[in-house]
Amino acid sequence: MAHNQYTPPTASPMGPAGPMGPGGPVGPAQGYQPDAHIRSARFRKGREGSWLRLEALVSKLEKKGLDSLTDKEAMDLPLLYQAELSSLAVARGTILDRYLVGYLEALSLRAYLAVYGPRDSILGLAGKFFKTGLPRSVRALKYHILIAFVLTFLSTLAAYMAVVIDNGNYDIFISRDLAMGRDFSATREQLAAKIYGGWRGLEEALVHFATFLFRHNTIVAIFCFSFGFLLGIPTVMLIISNGLMMGSIIALHFEKGLGIEFMGWLCIHGVTELAAIVLAGAAGLSLAEKIILPGQGSRLENLGKSGGDAATVMIGVIIMLFVAGILEGCFRQLIDNTVTRLAIALATGAFWLLYFMSGRKDPANPAGGAP
Repeated sequence: MAHNQYTPPTASPMGPAGPMGPGGPVGPAQGYQPDAHIRSARFRKGREGSWLRLEALVSKLEKKGLDSLTDKEAMDLPLLYQAELSSLAVARGTILDRYLVGYLEALSLRAYLAVYGPRDSILGLAGKFFKTGLPRSVRALKYHILIAFVLTFLSTLAAYMAVVIDNGNYDIFISRDLAMGRDFSATREQLAAKIYGGWRGLEEALVHFATFLFRHNTIVAIFCFSFGFLLGIPTVMLIISNGLMMGSIIALHFEKGLGIEFMGWLCIHGVTELAAIVLAGAAGLSLAEKIILPGQGSRLENLGKSGGDAATVMIGVIIMLFVAGILEGCFRQLIDNTVTRLAIALATGAFWLLYFMSGRKDPANPAGGAP
């Protein structure tokens, strides 16, 4: 922002045709009134000292930050700003020195940003988001997360039992496009080849990572959140549908004697991916709750209050899906040992749990916990 460096003089310079304005001499042809200069000089007298002090404090804060101000300077800053606003209001109504009004307007804008503007840099704001903002928003949806997790678990278990009882149910829960050749017509060796496909180079891994971002589970996560506005019914259906597909494909591999191997292959990225879907479903359910049970105030007001946490959680979901994409595109095939895959899955699960439980203390929320 270009700062107005004008210093209000104690007396306006006079030219042959009258006082000097920002664009040159102001003469009678421009409507100059002989007493305008005198009134401006009287107005500045006794005030310009506080303006100059305010400008000096604002410049110091802009260059060196809030920590550079002493306690007295920090206390004086808002008082000087209020006094400057009063001067600006009077100048606009009674003073004909347009240059002075422009100076006060520019100074008031800089002072406003100094008093009310954000104190942190972009990196500082990002640090606060990851350190306290995201974990607190996740904890604020803890009951919705529990509901989404229970729905996922029960639907997964139901599909697993149904396929084990009757293998024909497999085609009911998962389409051939999503199965990609993994069905009961495939041999154990064919399924094992997909689990231990091996590392095929960085280029193919990056391609797989890119396609993953637009694949089934990513779409499910986005829809789980956005469909919360439809009373949460589509959100619940998507959560259950995802669990049914997961339970059926787990049952397939256990029936083929590759259960543990498949769980290692799935969980190395699936812990992060499925956790993201559960969080997205919880965010959608939180929106649905405020529509169905708004409580005090209007539905729109309650959506505005809870929407902040839901939107913050969805930013975390996007980040988690990127992490899951990296794990699936690179590490899943680079690491072909089942025990190591399960260990990584356990480590990532512990990391997300500990991370979301962190950030309980914050200067803006000393008591900790979800706001």
